[in-house]
Amino acid sequence: MDNSYSHIPAHITAIRHTLPQGVTLICVSKFHPVEAIRAAYDAGERDFGESRVQELLLKHERLPQDIRWHFIGHLQTNKVRSIIPFVHLIHSVDSEHLMATIQREAARIGRTVNVLLEVHVARETTKSGFLPDELENVVRRWKTEGMPYPNIHVLGVMGMASLTDDEQEIRRCFREIHRLALLVNKDTPIVSMGMSDDYLQAVDEGSTMVRIGTDIFGARQ
Repeated sequence: MDNSYSHIPAHITAIRHTLPQGVTLICVSKFHPVEAIRAAYDAGERDFGESRVQELLLKHERLPQDIRWHFIGHLQTNKVRSIIPFVHLIHSVDSEHLMATIQREAARIGRTVNVLLEVHVARETTKSGFLPDELENVVRRWKTEGMPYPNIHVLGVMGMASLTDDEQEIRRCFREIHRLALLVNKDTPIVSMGMSDDYLQAVDEGSTMVRIGTDIFGARQ
């Protein structure tokens, strides 16, 4: 292993010691080189998160094929086709327009694609996703009229807390994300929430999947 990345296995071990059984660790590898991802892979990790399609495609080509790639950034409809054949889980489905594109591309190649619906519960207006009332209306319609996307499996939701030091606000966000996840999938929803700064609170509030980059890889390169 390149000495530049020798810290990565120890960081992963430290994080794993804080995670209860049943919580999946997504190593957020966006903006980090393949050598860093390889160090995490060699330490036993298989779930990696990327936010840019072109970067994901290059890494998918160069790294082991048993990696489970998670797309966690804003996904443009014109980029959907290129990742549909191999992506493990799309966390950031933020509109029915995007869902329709994913459905079309998944049906074209005969694949069912796993997704999470991105929800917006934070104070910041810059974050994307379904607002709580929008998501409630969509889910209600699907239950009444039937799910119109046969090649999409909606497993739960993804969301972010407000960018604040107010722990009560952070926990409020996580509780709301968890509530919405139960609307989408009442039995065993995936609740993708919590990053390097707040994943412990997220786990306390019901996260089943944490997205951690800085605490594993260090500052972005």
